[in-house]
Amino acid sequence: MSDAQYIHGTTLDEQRRLAALNRLTNPPFVAFVNPQPGQQVLEIGSGLGLLAHDLSCLVGDGHVTGVEYSVDQLRAAPRDPRLTFVQGDAHCLPWPDEHFDLVYCRYLLEHVARPEVVLREAHRVLKPGGRFCTQENDILVSVLDPECAAFEQLWRQFTILQQRLGGDARVGKRLLPLLQQAGFTSIKLSIQPEVHWSGSPGFEPWIDNLLGNVVGAADHLVATGLATPPEIAAATQELQQFKQRPDATAWFYWNRAEGVKR
Repeated sequence: MSDAQYIHGTTLDEQRRLAALNRLTNPPFVAFVNPQPGQQVLEIGSGLGLLAHDLSCLVGDGHVTGVEYSVDQLRAAPRDPRLTFVQGDAHCLPWPDEHFDLVYCRYLLEHVARPEVVLREAHRVLKPGGRFCTQENDILVSVLDPECAAFEQLWRQFTILQQRLGGDARVGKRLLPLLQQAGFTSIKLSIQPEVHWSGSPGFEPWIDNLLGNVVGAADHLVATGLATPPEIAAATQELQQFKQRPDATAWFYWNRAEGVKR
């Protein structure tokens, strides 16, 4: 991700937010990727390595490799004989052609300036017949009820901030043409829903994740003139109050795609 700036940073608070998001969203994604025993698997943009670790438990005598640009994230990655983590750029993967049986990325393409290059690299290192999977963001499909007007206005500003930083907060809706252009065939699209309501196990973690996004990007939003400190404070207070409501519901879905290398 060397040619785009990561919107969330790599502070300890951000790593805690990512860890909580992993706990919430890893199980359905692992089922979607469905790694098989003996496979050589690559995660592009492995972050804290928690997802790679979960997949490594299913590959038997196979192996999971994660490539991550941030040295800070790599320092926090788990240590396991079934895992290898490498510092590198998703736009120029340090492996030869046709090296992996399964390649995936998640929450990555929104943060890179050239997702088409990343996907071509994923296609290059995949063996013929190998499978590629991704799960990405379109942040504007988020719906809260009752509505949170201050937060929703600020959330729309995230799309502008992400663009200015070199990414695309709505890249999830473009997965079909991106995979087609990279050379993948047998492409399938799906969604992973996030439906959380007051009293359900995922409700508070999901709202805390939204709060973490706001707090983590606050300095960027103010520095770029996309929000003022009072607007950020209002959005934060609104979400805190929303989390306490007995009638609150949060609706969202992740965009997923899978394809095969011919």
